[in-house]
Amino acid sequence: MTIPPDDTPLRRFTPAERWIHRGTAALLGTTMITAAFLYLPGLGEILGRRALLVTVHEWSGVLALIPVLAGLLSRAFRADLARLNRFGPHDRGWLRATLRRLPRPAGKFNTGQKMYAALAAGAVLVMTGTGLILWFPHLTPLVTRIGATFVHDWGALLLGALVAGHIWIASNDPEARAGLRTGFVSRSWARHHHALWEREDHDG
Repeated sequence: MTIPPDDTPLRRFTPAERWIHRGTAALLGTTMITAAFLYLPGLGEILGRRALLVTVHEWSGVLALIPVLAGLLSRAFRADLARLNRFGPHDRGWLRATLRRLPRPAGKFNTGQKMYAALAAGAVLVMTGTGLILWFPHLTPLVTRIGATFVHDWGALLLGALVAGHIWIASNDPEARAGLRTGFVSRSWARHHHALWEREDHDG
């Protein structure tokens, strides 16, 4: 069996997948930035124009679902969603091995990425649902609006922490960022971080 050279490029994401990530990141980023200006008085005073901030916040939050929904037309994106939702035997003990800095085999997405995707997707759906309740308050009773406000505020903190952690981890892996920017990574990187996926691609 011929083993491809380490510097052989390996496609990690298609153009459609990269645009889905960029579109979602831009819209969620806008939502989170406007939320900070709305919730923190000091920032709000700097910019002013609260009504405009509210409008941008509401629409960017709703539109953040569009890239993912449109992405369902992409076969590659649907295949990656299936990978993210599937946990295999190699996922067991991943966190323990990671904390101990032990080798841990991974497919195209490791266990941490799968957990992040699940938590982030759930948080976005909850934020969208509670946000719509706050956007159209006359459609629900007061007790529902109070509960939605509580969940929306704490959900924003959770989502912010998740996204901050995601950005911090990505900042320490330039080739992973290159994979999202260009769509390709080297086989040496894939063998080191996602050996099962690299082997699957090679065998396939």
